[in-house]
Amino acid sequence: MELSFSLIIPVFNRPDEIRELLESLLYQSYDKSYEIVIIEDGSVTTAKSVIEDYKGSLNITYLFKDNTGPGDSRNFGMQQAKGNYFIILDSDCVIPVNYLEKVAVSLNSKYVDCFGGPDAAHESFSNIQKAINYAMTSIFTTGGIRGNKKTVDKFQPRSFNMGISKKAFEDSGGFGNIHPGEDPDLSMRLWEKGYETKLIREAFVYHKRRISFNKFLLQVKKFGMVRPILNSWHPGSSRIFYWFPSLFCIGFIISLAGLFIGSGRYLWPIILYAAYFAFIFLDALIKNKSLVVGLLAVIAVMIQFLGYGYGFLKSVILVNFTKSKPQELFPELFFKQI
Repeated sequence: MELSFSLIIPVFNRPDEIRELLESLLYQSYDKSYEIVIIEDGSVTTAKSVIEDYKGSLNITYLFKDNTGPGDSRNFGMQQAKGNYFIILDSDCVIPVNYLEKVAVSLNSKYVDCFGGPDAAHESFSNIQKAINYAMTSIFTTGGIRGNKKTVDKFQPRSFNMGISKKAFEDSGGFGNIHPGEDPDLSMRLWEKGYETKLIREAFVYHKRRISFNKFLLQVKKFGMVRPILNSWHPGSSRIFYWFPSLFCIGFIISLAGLFIGSGRYLWPIILYAAYFAFIFLDALIKNKSLVVGLLAVIAVMIQFLGYGYGFLKSVILVNFTKSKPQELFPELFFKQI
């Protein structure tokens, strides 16, 4: 099949991000034509003037719709797109110069109807962005499930850097109305229909994640809340390592209690936790060549485990031991679709 790419990019009140993304696309080494579809998801502060600046240099289709969330916006964009293979990107990504070329080479070598790529921290990122990137991508925190290692399980592409064929999109109906979690849900529905997914390690993007630690806590808490819902929708998808952040936090609380109740006789659990965080600090320091990022990475990992662990445990209890539907339990996780 001759690949014809359409880049699908939803945006919500972030014109500056779109400018950085489009600027990076100006320098792609890919020598074939491709389309950029930008979907304005009911923004008050639109990117219209930014788009006009790049229309003479890039093949851009600019669409506007009511605010119904990123999943529905991607679906809307794919319905209007002209290509036969859609590449979905977040507006806060910057694209390396050889990104499209790497994708094309990999798909021409071994075609799949859905792929995902990893994210990385650019040297220009802030220290907090680098620390959060470490927490989200390190094999010592998430286990590398976002693309930093070859996982033994099937790879679930993430929608900040994801490709899907027009055929697979039409067959699956695209993204659902849950957010976050719309991307693993789509991956699992594709598997159930017999489609394959794969990781293209070389096709990474710089994911800026313009969030504070407070917003990061809210984000990872939602990630934790979503997972038991997906497990209930897709029987057999549950994995023991999804429990790790919850068990980690429970173990830490028990260790602290044992330390105080036992008058210091039970030091070894706390020593193990301290050793883990010391290792995280050193690993982040070495990878980022920054003492500050190393320290911030420890904070980011603590926030990640606390937020995800709490959200996951809460969702497990409510999803499995009440008769309410997920949409009733967690209305903040669901958008109304067009």
